[in-house]
Amino acid sequence: MDDSFELYDLKVETIATGRPFVCSHREGDYFLVQGENLVFPETDRFSMYALSAILPLLAAKQRVTDHNDWMYTDAEIACPDPNCGARFRITRTGKRVFHHHEVTIVPLEEENKE
Repeated sequence: MDDSFELYDLKVETIATGRPFVCSHREGDYFLVQGENLVFPETDRFSMYALSAILPLLAAKQRVTDHNDWMYTDAEIACPDPNCGARFRITRTGKRVFHHHEVTIVPLEEENKE
């Protein structure tokens, strides 16, 4: 049985909006999402408060969504500090193949064949 599935790799980048940053964000800072991993290739820091606003959306952005779903189109998250002008853009950068048996010990059930 084929147990493969695809997830998007993501890039989460700090972008400016024209309003000043009041937090420790720097325009252009970014991290990558590859499977379950957050990868910080060049950024030596990222605000935990901003991360707390972004994390709940990452698993959904990794998955295929309907073209009409807001999750398909909406890609910018505001800094949780209402006085800060930073936003965080989530971009899908590619797809990666995973296998159910490699990410869980819970077996797949065969579909009912009636």
